[in-house]
Amino acid sequence: MARPKSSQHELKRDEILDVAAQCFADRSYPAASMNELAAACGTSKARLYHYYESKEAILFDLLDRYTQRLLAIIGQAEATAQRRSLDDRDAMHELIRSFLSEYETSATRHVALLHDTKFLGPAQRELILERQRDVVSAVTRFLRRAYPKRLTGANQTAVTMMLFGMINWTFTWLRPGGPMSYAAFADEVITMLERGLSAQDSTIRN
Repeated sequence: MARPKSSQHELKRDEILDVAAQCFADRSYPAASMNELAAACGTSKARLYHYYESKEAILFDLLDRYTQRLLAIIGQAEATAQRRSLDDRDAMHELIRSFLSEYETSATRHVALLHDTKFLGPAQRELILERQRDVVSAVTRFLRRAYPKRLTGANQTAVTMMLFGMINWTFTWLRPGGPMSYAAFADEVITMLERGLSAQDSTIRN
């Protein structure tokens, strides 16, 4: 029987993933070598292989955990909406705030998700892509419930991807401690929806 991994083992893996995410963001996944990752972690290459068998294994664990986290955020937003008896529009706003709160501390992981999924093997790549599709589908459901008259079968994908276009690329310009906080930007996104989708939804409704 295999001996269960210790909590210290998992903590070390977490540390490796933090460093690897930063290296992949700074250097790109193809350019970052196991030697460089080991050096950045302050350990030897041999020691790094004790925790991960390959650079691809590091990338997969990074994306596996991150996509599970995004799905968990959606589940938590749904639970919060039910617990607080939020209406559908406020539930959508809660989800946006939750996503941007996560993005504030996981920018390098998000870069890896957007840029490096293609470097995984077929089975692992499909798993991560399927999770991304699940995230998109869930956000579409939130939007459809929040703005039922505005979202139709023809435009659901376009509106959903418009929202992701506003929030998914914040890592390129929005910096923690900068002139605008992630929370303030979440409010700006919500205002944009309310003045755009909400206004048009009311016009259609009338």
